[in-house]
Amino acid sequence: MKTPITTTSILQELERTLSLVRLEEIEALAESVASAGAIFVAGAGRSGLMMRAFAMRLMHMGFRAFVVGESVTPGIAAGDLLVIGSGSGETRTLAAMAAKAKSLGAEVATLTVMPESTLGQLASACVVVPAATKDGSAGMASTTQPMGSLFEQSLLLLLDTIVLHLMERKSLEGAAMFHNHANLE
Repeated sequence: MKTPITTTSILQELERTLSLVRLEEIEALAESVASAGAIFVAGAGRSGLMMRAFAMRLMHMGFRAFVVGESVTPGIAAGDLLVIGSGSGETRTLAAMAAKAKSLGAEVATLTVMPESTLGQLASACVVVPAATKDGSAGMASTTQPMGSLFEQSLLLLLDTIVLHLMERKSLEGAAMFHNHANLE
């Protein structure tokens, strides 16, 4: 008989996966964000949604943060940072974006299952997320969840961890960030 899937099993997968992420990689990405002139985020599909959430939190903290592809996103330049979330690290559009950013003098960071991937090789900061890829062909963690769910969930929690590192660094409380929250809704 098959074991039923519950939120407990999902939380156990997340705890197992996130416990294997190296703290120094999280700290290095937080440092890259803190020292960047502007931060640009990108990802495809559900990973892209997690990256958008990260950009929003960065904006709440007072960083110049942009989502690649939005009509109000400026050009990237030297001193800026492109942060890409990609399980496989091989999404062609994201790899081309990373190469272009580097050619313009920007730094590239990635969160990925595959540090040896194209994006992993282009990145100066790489956070390895030991989850399964969406096709199940790579990664260190098995999962009962479909496709890239474990990576995407882990990505959101890791990005929130980076936000907490940055809040501590800037001595920010959540209430102080509220002045940058949307107020037209």
